Amino acid sequence: MRQQVPALSEQLLLAVAEQLKVPFLQISHRAELAAFGRQHIAGEVLLSEGRDSLVLSEDLREIQTTAEMAVRLLDNYLLGARLALEEQYRLHMEPVSVASVLYDTGQQLDAMAKLYGVELELSLGGKFGPVMAHRAALQSALVSLGYSLIEALPSIEDKKLRLQLAAHRCRYGIVAGMYSDTEQLSAEALRQGRRLHGHTRQPVSTLSPSSGAGIFVADAILQAMDSELKVSRHHRLFGLGMVLRPNHQLQLV
Repeated sequence: MRQQVPALSEQLLLAVAEQLKVPFLQISHRAELAAFGRQHIAGEVLLSEGRDSLVLSEDLREIQTTAEMAVRLLDNYLLGARLALEEQYRLHMEPVSVASVLYDTGQQLDAMAKLYGVELELSLGGKFGPVMAHRAALQSALVSLGYSLIEALPSIEDKKLRLQLAAHRCRYGIVAGMYSDTEQLSAEALRQGRRLHGHTRQPVSTLSPSSGAGIFVADAILQAMDSELKVSRHHRLFGLGMVLRPNHQLQLV
């Protein structure tokens, strides 16, 4: 029987709606700057035309990146909501390469990471066989988690901003997750977030200045695959990860 996410349709929708305020405010601000740059170019301010053109181009790229991530988060929320609320919307579990999913996740997060000054790294602690998962759902969970962590790091970390996409073995299977130097990625912060999300604007206030919606979207999707987000450690880094069940049949072939 599928595990249901309590009150997901109400609580998680509130979290996502709150989260979407941030990128759309950024869109508005950057659009205003871009319009100002266009005025200068149209007015033939020759001495600054090259600089204005460069600023305009950078602003438009930031607008595109922010908007794309906002839409992707919304799509991932809708997937999580359907998985929790619609019995006919079932996941087909299949053998999936963890390394491939982490690599593709990094590609999707790259533009957002550059926007926030966060360096992405890929770390695989050895060679892994396939795990049983729904590939699109697993990647949606990881991208949603990455969205929230990338946004949070500049406000909680004054060292080099880096986020490591990593996998390693544990006694229960393969752990895939995201890790950084910040100790705020703690079990208590995750427990508090689950308890408060949908009831306050900042359920993970020690970790994120926003609603942290991506964390809860990831959690909802993972529960449909009989998994969940857990606090994890990888090479002395702190993070959030998920335990995935290996496909032993393929490993024995």
